[in-house]
Amino acid sequence: MTRGGSKSRPEEPERKCIVTGEVAPKTGLIRFVVSPDGMAVPDLLGKLPGRGIYVSAQRAAIATAINKGLFSRSAKQQVSVPDGLLDMLVRGHANRVVHLISLARKAGGAVAGYEKVKDWLSKEQAYVLIQASDGSERQKSKLRPPSVRDRYIDCLTGDELGQAFGRENVIHGALASGGLAFRVVEEAVKLSALRANESDGGKGRRKGTKSR
Repeated sequence: MTRGGSKSRPEEPERKCIVTGEVAPKTGLIRFVVSPDGMAVPDLLGKLPGRGIYVSAQRAAIATAINKGLFSRSAKQQVSVPDGLLDMLVRGHANRVVHLISLARKAGGAVAGYEKVKDWLSKEQAYVLIQASDGSERQKSKLRPPSVRDRYIDCLTGDELGQAFGRENVIHGALASGGLAFRVVEEAVKLSALRANESDGGKGRRKGTKSR
C-alpha cells in the first residue's frame, strides 16, 4: 500500500505499542481488549468496551506479541490468544477495506474498470488509485497514481476488489476525495502491513508498498 506509510491527522490521539514501546497515532495500531473469559479480542472498529491493548499494525509485531506473551504482561493477567490470530486480522481488515470501498461506490465516489479509472486520473478526479495485487503488472503499469503520498493501494486481490464493486473480478479502481477515501487509505495501510510476507512473518520487503 502506498509509498511510505500513512499520514496521520495532527489532532489524532496516540497510544503506546506493547511490542515496540513506541507511542504512535491510533490509526497505525490495532486495538485489542480482553474478553470476560480472558481472550485477546481484536477491536477493528475501536468500539469494544474495556481497556485497550495496542499493537503496531505490523505482521512481525503481532507475531512477537503472541510469541512472547505480551498480551498477558500488558493486561497483568493470563490472556489467551485465538488460534490463527494473524489470519483473522488479515481477513478482518480485508473485509473492512472492501466494505469501505463498497460504501464509496454506492455514494458515487468510486469507479472500476480501466477506461473509467483512466478518465478519472486524467481529469484529476481520482484521489486514490486502487489495483489488484494479482493483476498483470504490464497492464497495471499503464496507469499512474496521483503524484502524492498515500494515493496508491494494491493490497486487495482481484476477487476482493470485485466484491467491493459488485463484480466477479476487478483489476483497476479509483476513489474520489472525501472522508471515505481517507478511511480506505488508513485501513489499507494496516492491511498491507499485515499481509507483508505472510510466509516469513513480515521480516522481508513489505508486499503492497512498491513504487512504480
